[in-house]
Amino acid sequence: MRIFIPFIAITLTACAPVADGLPETEGEASSAPTGTLFVANKFGNTLSQIDLASGEELRRVDACSNPHELAISPDGAHVALACYGGTSVDIFRTDDLSRVKSIDLGENARPHGIVWHDNGDLYATAEGRKTVAWIRRPLGETQVIQSSTGKDGSHMLAVSPDGRIAWTTDLGSKTVTRVDLITRRAPLSVEVGIEPEGIALTADGETLWVSARGSDKAFALDPQSMDIRSEVATGAFPLRLAIRPQGDFAVTSDLRDGALTVIDLASAKAIRSIAVSSAAEAQERFQITILWSDDGSRIYVAETASDTVAEVDYLTGRVLRRLAAGDGGDGLAIVP
Repeated sequence: MRIFIPFIAITLTACAPVADGLPETEGEASSAPTGTLFVANKFGNTLSQIDLASGEELRRVDACSNPHELAISPDGAHVALACYGGTSVDIFRTDDLSRVKSIDLGENARPHGIVWHDNGDLYATAEGRKTVAWIRRPLGETQVIQSSTGKDGSHMLAVSPDGRIAWTTDLGSKTVTRVDLITRRAPLSVEVGIEPEGIALTADGETLWVSARGSDKAFALDPQSMDIRSEVATGAFPLRLAIRPQGDFAVTSDLRDGALTVIDLASAKAIRSIAVSSAAEAQERFQITILWSDDGSRIYVAETASDTVAEVDYLTGRVLRRLAAGDGGDGLAIVP
């Protein structure tokens, strides 16, 4: 059963006006994309593989119960799904979508947020167990180490560059929690707005960005002390936050107005809003997950209710096309 949040129209006033809705350094739309897009279809319990050059879905396979988020291995050979309706993280080959492993995280795990770290290990929230699972050697002799967040609804996840610290957004407790995976010291939790959900760490590990969907704001935190440094008004109901690979901007996925708020990370200010769908279409499409292309030229937006993924040109703000995926597409990942 699909449950939708009532639509509430708002006007985004925090963004600086931009002529014709385009950035001042406007250029032509970027060159044709390459690579493969993977989509976790949470209502269909499937995994899709889409060729970005043609826009065609190459494969769709049965996955697991209610898969929400996914992550690509550092070498691009495997994709891991967090099986939110069950207890496992399942791993598939990216070339043919054959399942190679299922890693059980224990009773009532409900894994959701997931990161496949450059160190080769997987990290996932086990929301039902109120833990962060550190999955060592996921393709070998696997060891699962779970660290408590102590909070309800530990949902999304960020991990430090050295793999020692994880941060979670805890929907049920309305907090953000810092978890020391090595020393196992008591976690540090702070309240950040209303219903914090989106989370991303800058590449240098110096700033933690969080979007609070109930506050219509994004917050910049000190990742060690967890003090709030800045807050930025966004569009309505910012479910996700993603930092551009170049490290200069972030976007929030504003579900209720069908837009993306662009945040300049250097100034901590909203500078632009990109319309992915009209306000009237927002509930029909129900956009959730957002993903940047590696070159920062495109943003992919999962539109869960319409079973599509919008491809947005970052410079022009134009929706270039909508890619068909499976039933309830949510988590996204790209192999270049």
